[in-house]
Amino acid sequence: MKTITNDIRQEVAELNSLLNNLSTEQWETNTTFKDWTPIIVISHLCYFDLMTLYSINDSDKFASEGQFIMKTFSTIENSLARAAVVKERLNIKDHHDLKDLWLSTNDKMCSVFEKVDPKLRCQWFGPDMGARMFMTARYMETWSHGQEIYDLVKRKRLYTDSIKNIADIGVKTFDWTYINRKLDVPFEKPFVSLTSPSGEQWQWNDENSNNTVIGQASDFCHVVTQNRNIADTKLMIHGDVAKHWMSIAQCFAGDPESPPDTGIRVS
Repeated sequence: MKTITNDIRQEVAELNSLLNNLSTEQWETNTTFKDWTPIIVISHLCYFDLMTLYSINDSDKFASEGQFIMKTFSTIENSLARAAVVKERLNIKDHHDLKDLWLSTNDKMCSVFEKVDPKLRCQWFGPDMGARMFMTARYMETWSHGQEIYDLVKRKRLYTDSIKNIADIGVKTFDWTYINRKLDVPFEKPFVSLTSPSGEQWQWNDENSNNTVIGQASDFCHVVTQNRNIADTKLMIHGDVAKHWMSIAQCFAGDPESPPDTGIRVS
């Protein structure tokens, strides 16, 4: 568990260094991700880190917040409006206090989870998850939402091999992507071969020539987290199944979402 929690800590530190250089105006500037501002992004990360803590430490609090979230999401369809309600739920005065709360909450979350059994089942708003997958999902959320702020300030990201956490989720949620859209799951899973930031080769599924996804792991991670349209990456996609999957890939829970249009979010 310490490996994944250390990955989260590193990602939070990198994102925090970016936040430290934001002006007050930039904190309130709309990003290219559904018009979320950095203050909305960080409040979202902070709130769900809190809920992660409650899921293991305070089942009553988690249950009450779960009711709040379900009611909010069932009555509000707009992503920005939902996120704004979550921000207000934290009752934070300004971005300075918000950032402090996020950093302290994330630190507590990592400290708690680095000591638990990786197979411990943790309650969530959907199906329960094993503790290690829970932390992997928190890493994915932090990394993917952080990209919105990198895009806002037009800063190129330095990738590390920790993104294998996301690539692994991206491959494992192949079935989920189709089930979530009420589509038939293709019988053959594409062969995925990715080059890591350090130059290692990562591969998933049986090697075949019918459906393949080949390229940089960072590009793949951007696609499955819907930070980038597949057309704005250098991934080499072969086969109808692989092409369709990459056009709708979704490694996160929730209602079906669509990637940004071509050219909207580019590196």
